[in-house]
Amino acid sequence: MSVQVVTFGCRLNAAEAEVIRREADRSGFADTVVINTCAVTAEAVRQARQTIRALRRERPASTIVVTGCAAQIEPQSFVAMAEVDGVLGNTEKLSAAGWTQARAAFAAGRAPSAVVDDIMAVKETASHLVEAFAHRSRAFVQVQNGCDHRCTFCIIPFGRGNSRSVPMGAVVDDARRLVGNGHREIVLTGVDITSYGADLPGSPKLGTLVKQVLKHVPELARLRLSSIDSVEADRDLLEVLADDARLMPHLHLSLQSGDDLILKRMKRRHSQADAIAFCAQARRLRPDIVFGADLIAGFPTETEDMFARTLDLVEECGLTHLHVFPFSPRPGTPAARMPQLDRRTIKARAGRLRERGARALVRHLDGEVGAIRSVLVEDGACGHTAHFAKVALAVPGEPGGLVDLRITGHDGKQLLAA
Repeated sequence: MSVQVVTFGCRLNAAEAEVIRREADRSGFADTVVINTCAVTAEAVRQARQTIRALRRERPASTIVVTGCAAQIEPQSFVAMAEVDGVLGNTEKLSAAGWTQARAAFAAGRAPSAVVDDIMAVKETASHLVEAFAHRSRAFVQVQNGCDHRCTFCIIPFGRGNSRSVPMGAVVDDARRLVGNGHREIVLTGVDITSYGADLPGSPKLGTLVKQVLKHVPELARLRLSSIDSVEADRDLLEVLADDARLMPHLHLSLQSGDDLILKRMKRRHSQADAIAFCAQARRLRPDIVFGADLIAGFPTETEDMFARTLDLVEECGLTHLHVFPFSPRPGTPAARMPQLDRRTIKARAGRLRERGARALVRHLDGEVGAIRSVLVEDGACGHTAHFAKVALAVPGEPGGLVDLRITGHDGKQLLAA
């Protein structure tokens, strides 16, 4: 059995999974499971530990290696797990040297201590060449890593380091290669992709990068962006959103809250009015655009009135796809030291916010019934529209195919197509 990667968390982790699998395999690992962890919430870390224990019961003879953000931030806690054979940091997991070092330790018959360097010392992010992804439909291209901002709730900069960008030429080359190998859709991904380019010569913006990819990879059918920070969206990005249909009419926004005081306590850089204005501007430029958003329920000091403003933001911004996070205090962050809400209150608010999101999604799906939509087929039985609505296919299609289908209905979560 070869190397299996179990990935938690963001699209960047999903993109890196292909590199992890390749480098571990090249270094001689076999019958190995790599747990690529997420640290954004305590629940994500708990799920990773639970998965590690379950995998050890199911595969007692396999090698289990833990990597990702949680492993970078708290490596010794995973080394201490009896089920774990080794731990690699977020930089090491993508390098042949990191896997070779781990392989040498295994060959010596002993589990290594954590192979985790100081992530804050990393100054560059290279293009990690991926020839193709397992399913020849959507492919991820990493354009940036790390984050220079220090939101009070977020532990991720300590798992990813400071912001650093992949040169534009390397991004274009990766996109061209993946399209040439059969991928119809490219997703540009990173930790904070709207900070792209600040560390590169000339300080190009994300909009410039998007224009270059679309210009130099004309055969690319679809270009999609992972989560963006709307306050950093540049003029070129908005211009290409309006002018090139190949940039998908779906943006996922890092909004977090609809209350200005909570946003300040989060150390966010936008206000409620900024978020509403951005969505209105983007909708004027691309009338069919659909928005997703990350939102946190139950941030410390959040009152019922403050939470109500986050609920209202769903309608005020016209949000469709919500990622709702019940606030989770992460040790070492300023928010963990703030006055905490009762867990039952946090859970209840998260549930109410998810219900509001579910109603918004149903409204969007209702509006799609009867339309003809271009659907990217992913696994034969399902796909996604340009607006990132999931579609169940009546007739299985070839993965990677783009097909025009009539939307016949929905089940409240996904569209149904003829």
